Amino acid sequence: MVKIKTQFVCQDCGYSSPRYLGRCPNCGAWNTLVEEVEKSNKTDKKTRVSFSGNSPKPQLIDEVNVQDNPRTTTASVELDRVLGGGIVPGSLILIGGDPGIGKSTLLLQLSGQLARQELTVLYVSGEESAMQIKLRAQRLGVKGQQFYLYPETDMTSIHQYIDKLKPNFVVIDSVQTMQEPEMSSAVGSVAQIREVTAELMQIAKTNGITIFIVGHVTKGGAIAGPKILEHMVDTVLYFEGDLHHAYRILRAVKNRFGSTNEIGIFEMKEGGLYEVQNPSEIFLEERLSGATGSAIVVSLEGTRPILVEIQALVTPTAFGNAKRTTTGLDHNRISLIMAVLEKRAGLLLQNQDAYLKAAGGVKLDEPAIDLAIAVSIVSSYRDAQSQATDCFIGELGLTGEIRRVNRIEQRVAEAAKLGFKRVILPKNNLAGWTPPRNIKVVGVSTLSEALKVTFN
Repeated sequence: MVKIKTQFVCQDCGYSSPRYLGRCPNCGAWNTLVEEVEKSNKTDKKTRVSFSGNSPKPQLIDEVNVQDNPRTTTASVELDRVLGGGIVPGSLILIGGDPGIGKSTLLLQLSGQLARQELTVLYVSGEESAMQIKLRAQRLGVKGQQFYLYPETDMTSIHQYIDKLKPNFVVIDSVQTMQEPEMSSAVGSVAQIREVTAELMQIAKTNGITIFIVGHVTKGGAIAGPKILEHMVDTVLYFEGDLHHAYRILRAVKNRFGSTNEIGIFEMKEGGLYEVQNPSEIFLEERLSGATGSAIVVSLEGTRPILVEIQALVTPTAFGNAKRTTTGLDHNRISLIMAVLEKRAGLLLQNQDAYLKAAGGVKLDEPAIDLAIAVSIVSSYRDAQSQATDCFIGELGLTGEIRRVNRIEQRVAEAAKLGFKRVILPKNNLAGWTPPRNIKVVGVSTLSEALKVTFN
């Protein structure tokens, strides 16, 4: 006999309670518990069975067959870089981002690229009709002989057509609109998202089908639904950017088949998303000549060196406590660097408001940006500009020393390629390599030495 169970589930974190609560005791959110009725049948056990009827069996690891190059490369170099070199068959990839940022556009263009490689793609949309998707595809120039559109939200029907078409790739747009008919809870609830993702994972793993899932985000920027959603998938990608600017950044926060330090940069135009092959030029093209409070850093995002302008504005505070505001930089790192400047460089910053940002909307969090941040703060504080052709690389220690950083050759080569004449870097990084001829390399050991070289 089927047993009916009623419980109240938090729509933010998935916490369940036998009675209604105004505030979730797990995450602290108010009015997020919704009543859900689940039918539990202990005889209904789901096992991984492929469309051909085969079930997995224990197998020796030496007997598992792996292709020489199992990844599928796309026409997007940026996307392949973020995924770790291409798409792994049978993977489950979750893409999240703010509304209107370009998630559906990215996947629609990707589907067209894969269809042109004579791969079968099924695009399932729960938010648009087939005609609406076709109109957008015409604007983006997307077409393909093996590209199928299917506007549906019922997972039973979707499963049947996946079994019938046997596509190589499936796009689900979005997981919050899909529903399991056996579940009585509302569409988009924690229970529905959990069950839909579990079924998609079973389809992907047993049949070798790569499935892309679009996920909505909450007002805090996290992917809506239970945290188990991110644990179940193989890769979690965030599509970031400002709706008022054209540039978008694709960032991996989880990747079982590659690095999570890679980023892909795109530009949104009328014809869709276009790759930015040289993002350093984009981040530096609007830099003012002769401006104070500016320093160029060669940051490393995964395997890609990027030149970014660090801007600082230091002004006397009008209140009792000095204010520290950052954009794209870690607030605690800025406080640490300002404390080192006050102690080791003799700057009186405790009565100064400081506003810092990484220009271009990029987020920097590696230690090699410390020296550039310190130089930009000193430049604004003294109202003295650094040379426009200088760039800075180095980690700053609490005792005022400049510590070595990794992959210095690639960083200096990128600066030389963009026309910079001098790079100031840790002295311990000078050994073991030969810098390019068209750039001067200056090694420094302390913060005081770096400031003396920069402003004298």
